[in-house]
Amino acid sequence: MAYSKRNPAASDRTRTGRRMAAAFTILETMLATIVLVFAITSSITVMQSGFQALDTARNLTTAGQIMENEMESLRLKNWTQIQALQDAGNTAVAPDPSLGAAATRFTCTRAINDLKADMKQITLTATWSGIDGRPHTASYLTRYGKNGLNDYYYTAH
Repeated sequence: MAYSKRNPAASDRTRTGRRMAAAFTILETMLATIVLVFAITSSITVMQSGFQALDTARNLTTAGQIMENEMESLRLKNWTQIQALQDAGNTAVAPDPSLGAAATRFTCTRAINDLKADMKQITLTATWSGIDGRPHTASYLTRYGKNGLNDYYYTAH
């Protein structure tokens, strides 16, 4: 057998030197493009989810302010006035004008029901559509006794 006197390490360096001087192949360029597109698409999706969560939190706070304002207004009423509200059947609650244009996106309703002779249950429900168009609701519930108004309970759906 004959052996070559060439140095294999020198041959590799020459090939590597030529390889490093060459441009990227089309396959390498396509793979890098796919990775970048995936990274950009993922970050946009995460940002959209974050903005939806921020919108939901902001709207839930505004709905809470609208219902809290109405609840405090009801606390100042006596039994006869609460009974008159129930008898009138007026369930719409007008948002406080100080909330500005943001309050126009909300609909708030009031329901007053008799639990027993001297006890009423008052439920305030706010509804709105989020930035993604999904409907949201939040409710305040309280019981009004003829001799006073007890604390209210808050639920969100």
